[in-house]
Amino acid sequence: MESIKEAVQQKYGEAARQARSGVKAGCGCDSSSCCTAITSDLYADNQAAEVPTAAMLASLGCGNPTALTELAPGEVVLDLGSGGGIDVLLSAKRVGPTGKAYGLDMTDEMLALARDNQQQSGLTNVEFLKGEIEKIPLPDNSIDVIISNCVINLSADKDRVLREAFRVLKPGGRFAISDVVARDAAVPEAVRQSPELWVACMAGALEEVSYREKLARAGFEAVDVEPTRILDAHFMSAFVRAQKPVGVAKACCSSTCCA
Repeated sequence: MESIKEAVQQKYGEAARQARSGVKAGCGCDSSSCCTAITSDLYADNQAAEVPTAAMLASLGCGNPTALTELAPGEVVLDLGSGGGIDVLLSAKRVGPTGKAYGLDMTDEMLALARDNQQQSGLTNVEFLKGEIEKIPLPDNSIDVIISNCVINLSADKDRVLREAFRVLKPGGRFAISDVVARDAAVPEAVRQSPELWVACMAGALEEVSYREKLARAGFEAVDVEPTRILDAHFMSAFVRAQKPVGVAKACCSSTCCA
């Protein structure tokens, strides 16, 4: 839905401006306690010290995807919805100069902030791309690891996002993200239809069973959803992991892989 995309861009543009001014970005919740429950205490002090302050202030994640999977020197990482760049910069340090970390974001203000943070960090193995996670501007089979931090729930077309993630991953590549997940199917319809609550990472959250089914339908195997923080009666933060099968080089367009 176009209204959702516009609301997301507006909110995250404002978050980037807040971070530039030295203020912690708000998550879109109606209360500070809700925001604290989602975004607090996600990074260890030593990780926070590795990145510019503005990258931390712009972080609106619900987890720490850099803790989800071991990153090896020389690997290529893609962060879907990279915001101010915190997870891209942390990943770039781990893959080292022989590896690379891409960040993909659709919001100009966040991209500008991320590129400023990259310049301050001195990292040269980083590239921030403008685009939407439903249409990743990278070649097939080019990425070792996909990460994301509380972003896939914001998409109105999650099946397309997951197909695109599958397409760009190399055979054997890993999908390792943090996201808000619905704990049951009883999320009120009024919540589901609210652009404001989409921005707050609630309305678009998939139920765990649906998340697993969509990943499997896209072609992934070894799917795992691990709850990390209970947010309220309806929602939780979770680590979501999956893998592109070894030997599969093409994306799946349905339950049967494309010929």
